[in-house]
Amino acid sequence: MIDNYITGSVIKNLRENKKMTQEELAAKINVTGKAVSKWETGLGFPDISLIEPLAKALDISVIELLSGECIRNKNKVSNMQKAKFYVCPVCGNVIYSIGETIISCCGITLPPLEAETADTEDSAHKMHVEPVEDEIYVQLNHPMTKEHYISFIAAVTDNGIHLTKLYPEQTAEARFKRARIKSIYAYCNHHGLFVEKIMGKI
Repeated sequence: MIDNYITGSVIKNLRENKKMTQEELAAKINVTGKAVSKWETGLGFPDISLIEPLAKALDISVIELLSGECIRNKNKVSNMQKAKFYVCPVCGNVIYSIGETIISCCGITLPPLEAETADTEDSAHKMHVEPVEDEIYVQLNHPMTKEHYISFIAAVTDNGIHLTKLYPEQTAEARFKRARIKSIYAYCNHHGLFVEKIMGKI
């Protein structure tokens, strides 16, 4: 099921950004200029079979075309500190990316999570991080009930992400190899994403 279909304004904006006329776009996807004109004025929609050729002609991905957003990844050097986390509220799926993208799960377009640092008074989301030989041990004094729990704890290094998925009735804890870790993230299903910067602390 497609929740969003291509609108005429999206086609027009993308076409004009490519400095193409309606006839030039039409020629690339083997339709008439009149057909493109109808799409752009809201008098019709491109057939589903034309979505992929249309996206190719406009030099974007199919998902960008359907969403109406043109994504350009500015994180070209893959700086892991710019990694983004996404959590599906329906199935609990956890996804991360190292740059700009559009993520969909269970028919929902997911927003990137905004991480915050737990206040000193917020004992439930404050991460306790300590070195144990060649690892670091992360623990939170957080309830782990079926309704309210920590969904995952992740360690972000300068070259990767290591994630431990957690479930209700487990302990909110994780262990990671100590080398090169810069930040630790923990996600609460009620209060969102929290971060603890540990670079230089351990």
